[in-house]
Amino acid sequence: FSRSRDSITDQELLELSEQLYGLDHNKARPSDVAINPQHQVAPDETGLQQDLSPQPLYKYVNEELFSKPTYSSFIKLLDNYQRATGREEEVTAEELREQENFLERVMETQLMKRLFTFLHEKNRYSSQQEFLDDLKEMWFGLYSRGDGEQDSSGFEHVFSGEVKKGKVSGFHNWIRFYLLEKQGAVNYLSHNFNGPWDTFPDVLGLQFSWDGFHKEVGSAFIGSSPEFEFGLYTLCFLARPGRA
Repeated sequence: FSRSRDSITDQELLELSEQLYGLDHNKARPSDVAINPQHQVAPDETGLQQDLSPQPLYKYVNEELFSKPTYSSFIKLLDNYQRATGREEEVTAEELREQENFLERVMETQLMKRLFTFLHEKNRYSSQQEFLDDLKEMWFGLYSRGDGEQDSSGFEHVFSGEVKKGKVSGFHNWIRFYLLEKQGAVNYLSHNFNGPWDTFPDVLGLQFSWDGFHKEVGSAFIGSSPEFEFGLYTLCFLARPGRA
């Protein structure tokens, strides 16, 4: 976006993100998800590592949501990663097919089509295939978080979660959290922020442990579709690379 006419203004970011929110037709309905946030800690108490919420975070999730194409293809990707940084990722042919399938499913949604149209108008991509190829590299291309090993990717960090230096890194997805909490692998401790919204997606800042590894503040949308997060984060990454 080096030419001024192709740059993205803050106002355009605001307007497009609201459009993507409105196009999230696969998000949870109020009857699909019930959470129990329990104890709220002060900003200086997020590192306590104490279980101040004896009940699970999720009281109920309508798992029929997970049969939707973008959800089911997303969930298949979650077990493809070694969570420890410094350990080389091995990507199998089946995992590559799962990546391709997920990208195909999200690109079928109105939400991702709107994002592509916007980026196309900004002269960022000349074709949907070019956008698709960039999404693949952007989210699934491997890079190093430690010891020079190809041990991480954008998707692994943001959606699946990692463990680095004994702490949870990334892990910002509600579906991943729900599935692991259901298995007993994640223990919800408390929250430090609960969005003021009464519809989904909501936003929660939470503390939890994952097999004993602590996450001090893990902010996450609650109830959003995989394509909403995928599209919104892609927009932010492309529009403001390396910046907040």
